[in-house]
Amino acid sequence: MRLAVWPGLFCLVCLATWPPSAVADETDPRAVVAQVVTAAGGEEKLLKLFRIRELLNVSSDPDKPARERLSVLEPPDHWWVGKRDRVKQDKEPATFLVWAWTLGALTDARSKVDVIPEITEAERPAFGLRVSDSVTPAMDLYFDRETKLLVRIDWRSDIHRFSDWKEHDGVQYPAKCVGYKKSTGKPWYFSEIVELERLRELPDGLPVD
Repeated sequence: MRLAVWPGLFCLVCLATWPPSAVADETDPRAVVAQVVTAAGGEEKLLKLFRIRELLNVSSDPDKPARERLSVLEPPDHWWVGKRDRVKQDKEPATFLVWAWTLGALTDARSKVDVIPEITEAERPAFGLRVSDSVTPAMDLYFDRETKLLVRIDWRSDIHRFSDWKEHDGVQYPAKCVGYKKSTGKPWYFSEIVELERLRELPDGLPVD
């Protein structure tokens, strides 16, 4: 079933009457997407263009000192570190993970979204959505059944676990993410967003071609 998105879709879905721990019609991806978008702050508040200061530790050792990285992101098409666009110049696939945790991948008209079976994550039930067509290969996103916030993404050879949710300008976002290799179950990176700023326009000097 293709998830067609148009302006005002989510305001047409009445969420106020649903019990806090319930997921709306679990066979209807539109209703489930509406719930998770509302939990994050609403479609109009989703992050589209923003800047982050991040502490990044690419290793299996959580105690290894992290390095600071400053990024400007406009997922899925652009991810600038300095003036280098990691998408255009490096073909960096991680831009799709950013597009997913900002929920842009779920609300894009190009996306096909399906409901997938529930799992247990961090000893709590989590319901799932699979995004395809706009993301290749398909990506599985899991949300805490009670809070409706993203807790995990399974994509390609990795599992990404999200935590420490914070609020900025009306939107909720996960400040911490740890990546694990599916083949070993061991971590291979630790990321923490220590500053996030929504941008109204692209900073001067960044290439867009």
